[in-house]
Amino acid sequence: MQKTTFVVPQMDCPSEESLIRLQLDGLAGVRGLDFDLPGRRLVVFHDGQLTEIEQSIAALNLGSRRLGTEEADSPTVEEDAKGQRSLLLILLAINFAFFIVEMATGLVSRSMGLVADSLDMLADAFVYGLSLFAVGGTAARKRGVARLAGYFQIALAVAGFAEVLRRFFGGEATPDSRAMIVVSVLALVANAACLYLLQKSKSEEAHMRATMIFTSNDVVINLGVIAAGVLVSWFDSNRPDLIVGAIVFGVVMRGAVKILKLGK
Repeated sequence: MQKTTFVVPQMDCPSEESLIRLQLDGLAGVRGLDFDLPGRRLVVFHDGQLTEIEQSIAALNLGSRRLGTEEADSPTVEEDAKGQRSLLLILLAINFAFFIVEMATGLVSRSMGLVADSLDMLADAFVYGLSLFAVGGTAARKRGVARLAGYFQIALAVAGFAEVLRRFFGGEATPDSRAMIVVSVLALVANAACLYLLQKSKSEEAHMRATMIFTSNDVVINLGVIAAGVLVSWFDSNRPDLIVGAIVFGVVMRGAVKILKLGK
């Protein structure tokens, strides 16, 4: 048995870990996975098939790079299937709940930033749902669900872009900046909680560097919407909200493409 270490610069959220697990699911040579989110590293325990493993990880476009391969007796990490399933259910519940909260608040407060961030939450919920769905399921079923989720997400992102353009040129009313800030702060706390829970599942000390939280894409998006809310209030304009909304819809589109790659 061998173990190969990869550095994955864009693996900064629990959803990226789930994406990689899904991507490598079904490869006969894979014996175990050990994730280090703070260090952006992945160790794959495997019997051969290194080229296929490396290509599968690279296909997710997370900037992965192989650091080295060495002989190993057995995986140093034990997979607790029941614990993983419980964790995925919690992460799914948190993300889907905040999808509903942000979508509803975004529509009522006329904030495209909140609507876009809600779709980012939904994208993460899709990934966790796919991970749960794949347990005990066939590879063909996993690919079918991944394609459905990916295309649905793309459709929502395209509709979001269209609405941003309509509001940009149509002179839409200024969104409620207070609602933007309050709900985005709550979403930030939710994303930080997801990171904490994932880290806690790997270490009894539940140690997490502050840099891990504040460099997470999900948290950066939350901070962007908060900043947009402040600027909306300051300038009494909907432009900051629309700009942030457009950027986040782009992030959602990129996430959808990653999910679609699982369906190949």
